[in-house]
Amino acid sequence: MFFKFLLRRLMYVIPMLIVTTLIVFSLILIIPGDPALALLGDNATEEKLALLRSQLGLDQPVLIQYWNWLTNAVQGDLGRSLFTGEIVSDAVFSRLGITFQLVVASIVFSFIFGMIFAIGSVIKPNSWMDYISRFMGTIGTAIPNFWLAMLLIVVFSVNLGWLPATGFTSISDNLGGFFQSIILPAICLGAFGAAQITRQLRSSLLEVLESDYIRTAYSKGLLLWPVIWKHALRNSLLPVITTTGLLFGNMLGATVVIETVFAIPGMGQLAVNSILQRDFPMLQGVVLVMVILVLIINFVTDVLYSVLDPRIEIK
Repeated sequence: MFFKFLLRRLMYVIPMLIVTTLIVFSLILIIPGDPALALLGDNATEEKLALLRSQLGLDQPVLIQYWNWLTNAVQGDLGRSLFTGEIVSDAVFSRLGITFQLVVASIVFSFIFGMIFAIGSVIKPNSWMDYISRFMGTIGTAIPNFWLAMLLIVVFSVNLGWLPATGFTSISDNLGGFFQSIILPAICLGAFGAAQITRQLRSSLLEVLESDYIRTAYSKGLLLWPVIWKHALRNSLLPVITTTGLLFGNMLGATVVIETVFAIPGMGQLAVNSILQRDFPMLQGVVLVMVILVLIINFVTDVLYSVLDPRIEIK
């Protein structure tokens, strides 16, 4: 049964991966600027530019270029950087761990604070906690993450000097340094997610608490906290799982901004540098890995649905 489910999902993932990469590949090629001109400089002759475009395959039709890139990518060859000559797969995977740590830390931040605000709002409706939760659910979705990043840098790095403004320390190198370097980026990247989870979980909890089985639990003499933790929260988390899966993709894309602001050497910063340098092979490699990660998270989300709710069958 699970094998059939897995096979069906793979039949969906593979066409989605091909269509997505083809669209992104085509959009990358229409980015203003000529890689050959960027490599050779403004004083290069037309003959040298044409020769380099031919060597790089840039003079071929888009579909031919995509097919050549796709066949090489299937074999694990994503090409080399046009500027540094670095192997694209090595460059991308060396930065993947940094971006993954940032996104996971942001999701943990979103989930913890989203649950705190949502449960606090439900326990004491129309209280100060409820008003704060509603306010955070609104303000978190309205504030741009780059503006929040600059604000936090000014307050906690420049004025107070509590946290570093730039740089990143891996969790495997120094645990204390990791927490110091990840706090501000995780808050900026996770603020939107915390607001979404707060609103989603609060609405879901209020709906579940009106169910008949919850009234039965109250009639047995259970208090509010046990009812929420043992009965209501499990069913309320189902829509939150979908939200969290979507947040992963959003956060992965938002690392382009956050890693640039905080000078974090992850995939987001690598994508920005590739765009500025017209380094198409590097940019295509970054996008491919990001798309695969999002598809994997979507698959994991589907499996978690069936684990948390036995009524959802894997067919």
